[in-house]
Amino acid sequence: MTDWAIHGFEIANCNCVPGCPCQFSQLPNDGTCEAMLTFRIDKGHYGDTKLDGLHAAAIYKWPGPIHEGNGEMQIIIDESATAEQKSALEAIMTGQDTDEFATMFFVFNAMCTTRHETLSAPVSLSFDAETGIGHGKADGIGETKVEPIAHIVSGAPHSVQIKLPNGFEYSEASVCQGTTRTPGSAISLEKNSGTHAHVAELHLTGKGVERAA
Repeated sequence: MTDWAIHGFEIANCNCVPGCPCQFSQLPNDGTCEAMLTFRIDKGHYGDTKLDGLHAAAIYKWPGPIHEGNGEMQIIIDESATAEQKSALEAIMTGQDTDEFATMFFVFNAMCTTRHETLSAPVSLSFDAETGIGHGKADGIGETKVEPIAHIVSGAPHSVQIKLPNGFEYSEASVCQGTTRTPGSAISLEKNSGTHAHVAELHLTGKGVERAA
């Protein structure tokens, strides 16, 4: 297998209520799952190909829980990527050169029977840790906006973290709420408005999530 690693940051939004039952190995709220994730690579490689500074996104949709399969997916890679970098990111994001079920990319790809054409576009991500406001965007294709969960009584920002010591995506994530629109994708997400979102540092290799020593 080709050795690879990515260290960066992600914004993800799905159609469940904030907290997302999937994070707790439970069924999704309405029985289906649809999501968009956008990530930035601060430092990364795939073999000898450097991935530093690149962004990418993916849009997913399943008719039931993810583990029951029959989903569809579409990858969007930053237009600044070279042909070698694009091939590298496609390999990573389709679970190639990865131990079985070791990353979310492997799992999501394995649970999708339809993979739409990979697109190229400007992809960007921003997140302000103080305000909890974030934005992931693939120009003309899909866009996610996140903000803090509002406390049910006071309306004040409600801070929540999830730790997954054995997860395939992150070790710790901050939960927020988000909205996603995908006007330029082959996959239409209609349920993602004020729903679960999370932001997290990514430390992934072909072996899975790198844990702090």
